[in-house]
Amino acid sequence: MDSIKAVYIHIPFCKQICHYCNFVKYFYMENKADDYVEALIHEIDCSISGYNVHVNTIYMGGGTPTALNIKQLKRLFNFLDRKFNLDTCKEFTIEINPGDIDQEKAKLLSSYGVNRVSFGVQVMDDEMLREIGRMHCVKDVYETVNILTENKFHNISLDLIYALPNQTVAHFEKTLNDALQFGLPHYSTYALQIEPKTVFFHKQNKGQLQRPPEDAEVEMYRILQQEMKIRGIEQYEISNFAKPGFESKHNLTYWNNDYYYGFGAGAHGYIPGKRVSNLKPLGMYMRSAKEDGSAIEEIDEITIKDQIEEELFLQLRKTSGINNKMFQKKYGLSLEQLYANELQELLEQGLLSLKDGNYRLTDRGMLLGDRVFSKFLMMQSFDDKIIQLES
Repeated sequence: MDSIKAVYIHIPFCKQICHYCNFVKYFYMENKADDYVEALIHEIDCSISGYNVHVNTIYMGGGTPTALNIKQLKRLFNFLDRKFNLDTCKEFTIEINPGDIDQEKAKLLSSYGVNRVSFGVQVMDDEMLREIGRMHCVKDVYETVNILTENKFHNISLDLIYALPNQTVAHFEKTLNDALQFGLPHYSTYALQIEPKTVFFHKQNKGQLQRPPEDAEVEMYRILQQEMKIRGIEQYEISNFAKPGFESKHNLTYWNNDYYYGFGAGAHGYIPGKRVSNLKPLGMYMRSAKEDGSAIEEIDEITIKDQIEEELFLQLRKTSGINNKMFQKKYGLSLEQLYANELQELLEQGLLSLKDGNYRLTDRGMLLGDRVFSKFLMMQSFDDKIIQLES
């Protein structure tokens, strides 16, 4: 377990539930949040032995972690400061919502070594923010950036969602340009996905959701790539753009298929040979974490076949792609030995490129990523070649 150097901590509380969100989340209630923090602390303490433990990254997501009040945040951060060596932690990220942080909370986060903030703006338009169920307005975005910069936060990431209901290409271009005026070092941008059990999912089923046409979504993505490039903000993953040196170290843990702990209700972790997921219902999670020091609901054993397939579709999300020599060193067979026909077909279709031993998605491949990834899951002769790996 010494090889695990990344920690994800889930805070499931929100003050309002967005219409598109399917993450594990609950309305904030102070007494519930008090109990949750204690259960979370017990889970982490029982899962990782010792104190002053060295990790490279900590990512606190949600939900909205800053929905917690000052007392709750202090309780949690005091524990984390004892459990982990925050001085040597390279990246400590927390997610916030615009308007959800004030000077007191910003100073608290800074004092405990939080050095990266990711905040969900989604769109720079008050009317559309209301339509997607967001609490904040555009002026809150400006105020939040000011508070963060005043408190010496330099590594700030801003999230946008595009292809929103009734959104035109021109509207997206304006909201993108407004967001880029902040000159932040990192931007995450996602096309809207309609997830089960969300408000948008029920509206879509009733024929009440007007999505932009597919060609408009493609054009939004093209504009996104173009505008980022003009400003020297480099694309390093399908949905992520950063100035050099500001790429998310924690998220690269996921895309590099490296190990990480996951703590909190509904959190996922990846430990040697296993992917684990925690209980989602708040009461069940807290009861199990408090009584047993663990809240694992499911453990999936990862076979070599699983690991290789995950390696492909995670690594290919990065613009750097997957390196053939590194792959062969890790698994004992080259990509061509496993996927010769699939790779050739994707190269001929212009969905992959090959340069200096690196297979990468082309611009077109990024638009059709699911089609590319599915090729590596459908391979007919995979099992025979895996026998060679395991023997």
